[in-house]
Amino acid sequence: MRCILLVFLFLFVCLSGNAQTYTGTGGTIPDNGSTPIDFPVTVSGLSPATLNATHGLVSVCINITHSWVSDLQISLIAPDGTQVMLINGIGGDGDNFTNTCLYQAASMSVAGGQAPFTGTWKPMGNLGYFNNGQNGNGQWQLHILDTYPADQGTLLSWNLSFGSNAPVAQPFSSSNLPIVVINTSGASIPDDPKVTTDMGIIYNGPGAMNHLSDPFNNYNGKIGIETRGSSSQMFPKKSFGLETRTAAGQDTSVPLLQMPKESDWVLSASYSDKSLMNNVLAYKLYRDFGGYAPATRYVELVLNGQYQGVYVLMEKIKRDSARVDISRLTDNDTAGSALTGGYILKIDKQTGSGGGGFLSGYAPLVSSGGQTIFYQFEYPADDEIHPKQAQYIERFVDSFEYSLKYLSLYDTTSGWRHYADAASFVRYFILNELSKNVDGYRISTYLYKTKDTKGNKLYIGPPWDYDIAFANADYCGGNRDTGWAFRFGWECANDYWQVPFWWERYLQDTVFRNELQCTWQQLRNTVLDTTNLFGWIDSTADYLDTAQARNFEAWPVLGLYVWPNPAPVPATYAGEVAELKSWLRRRITWLDTHIPGTCQPPVTGIAGATSAADLAVFPNPFSNQMWLQIPEAGRYTVSLSGMDGRKLYSEAIEAGMPGKYELSNLPELSPGYYLVRIGSGKQVVTHKLLHR
Repeated sequence: MRCILLVFLFLFVCLSGNAQTYTGTGGTIPDNGSTPIDFPVTVSGLSPATLNATHGLVSVCINITHSWVSDLQISLIAPDGTQVMLINGIGGDGDNFTNTCLYQAASMSVAGGQAPFTGTWKPMGNLGYFNNGQNGNGQWQLHILDTYPADQGTLLSWNLSFGSNAPVAQPFSSSNLPIVVINTSGASIPDDPKVTTDMGIIYNGPGAMNHLSDPFNNYNGKIGIETRGSSSQMFPKKSFGLETRTAAGQDTSVPLLQMPKESDWVLSASYSDKSLMNNVLAYKLYRDFGGYAPATRYVELVLNGQYQGVYVLMEKIKRDSARVDISRLTDNDTAGSALTGGYILKIDKQTGSGGGGFLSGYAPLVSSGGQTIFYQFEYPADDEIHPKQAQYIERFVDSFEYSLKYLSLYDTTSGWRHYADAASFVRYFILNELSKNVDGYRISTYLYKTKDTKGNKLYIGPPWDYDIAFANADYCGGNRDTGWAFRFGWECANDYWQVPFWWERYLQDTVFRNELQCTWQQLRNTVLDTTNLFGWIDSTADYLDTAQARNFEAWPVLGLYVWPNPAPVPATYAGEVAELKSWLRRRITWLDTHIPGTCQPPVTGIAGATSAADLAVFPNPFSNQMWLQIPEAGRYTVSLSGMDGRKLYSEAIEAGMPGKYELSNLPELSPGYYLVRIGSGKQVVTHKLLHR
């Protein structure tokens, strides 16, 4: 051990030249998952005292015993309050940091190493931020948090070395992306609750450069901020939840970066998603499919004077006329029509102080270990929902699940379509299967219900959290371009969070399968045409080109494993983009041959008639009324069928002249696609119409 230590010390004398080394105290690291500890060292007599590129902090060395090192978050705090992350969530279940030295010029990032990390490694943050002209004399602190209570750890020793040729952080001055600047005035950002601080946004318009020296011209005011995420909390690059606030601390709605005004926002870090596109792509596609998904804007973030990289500023899922457009509920809405909506539910891991909701009465698709589906109250929130409202939405969801599981799939009165909007489930299925989202259907899955005066239906969506979709997960088949994502339980039956039973049942429904096939074909000819899709990916990569280089200089993870990246990990950003396109091409090819159902496209329609002699029905989509357009006098027969071929309605019309004839006595229909067949004795045409 003495020999290793001598080599270790000699190495750093060579690296830093005339190093001045200061050794701090050690001790036990609290193991309760929430209490950080600061280990101090007092630096005095440092000469020269001013820290800069000529002479400054060169290295930080640590010795720690711990049997699960990825539990540890370790940062360094300077006398002026500058704080830099050194180590966070690395090493898996490995043991110890043994003679581990963090040195900015090291060839390998500590994020790509293995315990005990002996030798020299580039830290996760940039030591150059300390060499900012401050006086290095004073108290420095090694700040350690053990994030999980299970494995006890001890800091044995640590030291700081100051010397010549010190690192400095490369200045960030301008970007083609909007720049977000947050200053917490030294306050740490907790997981919960939000703390009030300051934010400014610089945005000079499309195509214009934005300079850090420019005035805050898109937003300049107070925000509440907290860290957010579940498994992503372990990453050193944090995601944040934001609430725009007045000077008095009250939430206030503002239109950030030309998005509709609201008060609640998210800054998503996209740390494990090295394409930086997964969420933005998923939400864009879902909007193109015809549903609502959060609006997004790429930005670069500066936090407390330190460059943090490329982020995605996005809308938080919330009840709002420009977001999830459902009726507002108050405490007084406890009976009659007022009680019926709107509501937002979420199927997800239970984190934070929430957790109110109800259990499904039906087992998930796979329940090998007694797993259950739990619906969380999102709107109204679990601490705001009235007991009668909670009871109502639980009973409604139970009725939906009962009808889907036990009643006829084609029951137009009490079947599942009486409770749920089929088109939203078709859209959601296509997005999750296209992206092979390993979290899809079972985590971060939102549903909302409209009021009885607005349809009285349960919708699935909006989509949320696709960081580990698009082949960015190395477990449970997440990176394979074949197979169904909804059959997650076939891959990982023992995982606690399983998929509801609905999807297997939907695919037993001929009408649903046919709607799925028709929608897939329509999308493949438009937004999912690979020329269009890859054109968007390439143009986004071009837009991010300069910013992504800065991002991966700040977070040097290209080519390195970050949970749960599949191997091999591309070594460049261009490689990440190429792999995304390559995988999508293979995935789309598989879906082209495996999406079930039969689509019978319409011969013509009122919106697409090719001549005045065409027989047509309209409008399309239709609701309660339908008309037949007749080009000449004669006898006509009209029949209406479901996509499964079952005839639902027929009528004969004696037309004395050309014109428009209303079809009478249409049956009550569930939303979805229907086939209308018109015969005239001269020709027979078929139209596909959508009923809403």
